[in-house]
Amino acid sequence: MLSKTRNTLILLTGLVLGVSLTIGQSVFADRNPNALPLEELRSFTEVFANIKNSYVEDVTDKELLENAIRGMLSGLDPHSAYLDSDAYKELQVGTSGEFGGLGIEVSLEDGFVKVVAPIDDTPAERAGVKAGDLIIRLDDTPVKGLTLREAVNIMRGKPGSDILLTIVRDGVDRPLKITITRAIIQVKSVKSRTLEPGFGYVRITQFQSHTGPNLKEAISNLKKENGGKLNGMILDLRNNPGGVLQAAVEVSDTFLEKGLIVYTEGRIDDSALKFKATPNDMLKSAPLIVLINSGSASASEIVAGALQDHKRAVIMGSKSFGKGSVQTILPMNNGAALKLTTARYYTPAGRSIQAEGIVPDIPLDRINLTAANEPEFEPVSEADLAGHLDNGQGNTENRPEQTEGKVEQHSVDNDYQLYEALNLLKGLYILTQ
Repeated sequence: MLSKTRNTLILLTGLVLGVSLTIGQSVFADRNPNALPLEELRSFTEVFANIKNSYVEDVTDKELLENAIRGMLSGLDPHSAYLDSDAYKELQVGTSGEFGGLGIEVSLEDGFVKVVAPIDDTPAERAGVKAGDLIIRLDDTPVKGLTLREAVNIMRGKPGSDILLTIVRDGVDRPLKITITRAIIQVKSVKSRTLEPGFGYVRITQFQSHTGPNLKEAISNLKKENGGKLNGMILDLRNNPGGVLQAAVEVSDTFLEKGLIVYTEGRIDDSALKFKATPNDMLKSAPLIVLINSGSASASEIVAGALQDHKRAVIMGSKSFGKGSVQTILPMNNGAALKLTTARYYTPAGRSIQAEGIVPDIPLDRINLTAANEPEFEPVSEADLAGHLDNGQGNTENRPEQTEGKVEQHSVDNDYQLYEALNLLKGLYILTQ
């Protein structure tokens, strides 16, 4: 009897002690939010063991754990990801300007691959892929159910080989089938040319580590072509998917004399950064127009937002993509890396672009621009009438050729947005004189 009573007391003591430990653990967890979630970890190990023991095929521990890591990150946001050693190397190569593939920046949306923007002069851009396209099939493989990494791996392949993309596009009733030939993608970050005497054009296709210096070189060359100065410039960021944050800061600083360019805020101290402009506007306050569209994302929006807030440029085009988050690459000991969203960025006026985008000052639709047919007969003017009065300033026979109403024969011919931007730029220049 005494033995039975003793055992009961020991059992009760154990229960009380167990409850006390549980309560203590609960209180400690409440006080310390960084405490390990033991119950959830038990569930994880139970799932791990069941898969290991009962799955239809053998799965290695490494494969299971890497898939678990990918799952953790994919559940956070579309831009956080686990980069194995190969993917990490590809990322480093991509920011330097040369990589293999189709030439599109993509994200995952509702289980499908969404085209953020095709990169200029790449197989995808030449084949007609557009920003906003949803890729639903890669050759015979449905995209639904694939991770973004798996989809990208399928799209990449031996240069010269073909891949068939099945695409859903807004405004098109049936899915489109586009065959693209893979190639080594060599991205030229900055392109420039003179549109008309005194008016320059610079296109940035992607923000890479050398974009800032390349932009300064392009502007210097444009100045040399135009007698040492520019009357105005158009900066084209359409279909620019972004890239390196520091490059966006350098590009913005090229046109600003002072003030905040962008700042970031996150949970950790290291994510709170501020970037300020330094004196030396390369255009010397000459009019500047920035073109954006729905394919302009991330670093492109930093530049457009900074120049818009400082009223340094007129923003034209359509609403931008709306990616206002900063991803930090965290290298790991095994040669892999985490691409983790660590902060949101804000324009100088405190605007967050995340899921909002940059709204242009002057909206412009996507319209095809074509020149009107030349009239069969030249229009009659006062100077053509017999016996007309002269203008009192001498001979009017050598009148300059009338060009009003004609579209100049350069690249703006078929680009309505660029055509309108050039017209506005010339008007702004006239007002400043």
